[in-house]
Amino acid sequence: MTREVIKPGKFVSLTYSISDMDGNILEQNDIPVSYVHGGETELIGSMDKAVAGKSVGDQVEVIVEPDDGFGAHDPNLTFTDDIANVPEQFRYLGAEVQMQNSEGDVKSFYVTRIEDGKLTVDGNHPLAGKNLKVNVTILEVREATPEDMAPSGGSCSIN
Repeated sequence: MTREVIKPGKFVSLTYSISDMDGNILEQNDIPVSYVHGGETELIGSMDKAVAGKSVGDQVEVIVEPDDGFGAHDPNLTFTDDIANVPEQFRYLGAEVQMQNSEGDVKSFYVTRIEDGKLTVDGNHPLAGKNLKVNVTILEVREATPEDMAPSGGSCSIN
C-alpha cells in the first residue's frame, strides 16, 4: 500500500503549535484540525505549500512572518485613556471591549495594560507583528469524500 501524500483534493487532519522565535509556545492545538487541501480553507502563512507532498507522521516547521500570519501591529488600533473614563466592567487585563466605528463596523478590543491611572485597549490580534514558528504534525491523509468537500464538512482554518 502506498502512502497517501498531501495534494489538492486530499482530506488532511493535523495538529499544530505556534511559538515565538525563542521557542515559547503561544498556542497549542492537540485537537485535530481537518481540511481539504487546495479547497477554500486557508492555513496560516505558507503552510499549504509546506505540507504539500507530506504524509501521515511527517512533521513540518514553518516560519511565518507578520505579513503572512496575523499582520503587522497597527498602532492606530491601540488606545489609552484615563481609567476613570472606562466603565468598571472593563477595568481588568484581558477584558473584551466591543467598539463601533462611524461606518457601523464592530471590532473587539482587549485591555492590554493598566498602569499609572491609564487603561490601554488594543484591537490588533495578539500575535500581530510577530515572527512565528508553526510546528505541524500530519495525522491523516486520504481521499476527500463529498461530505468533506461540503461547506459544513468540519473544515477549520488556522488563523
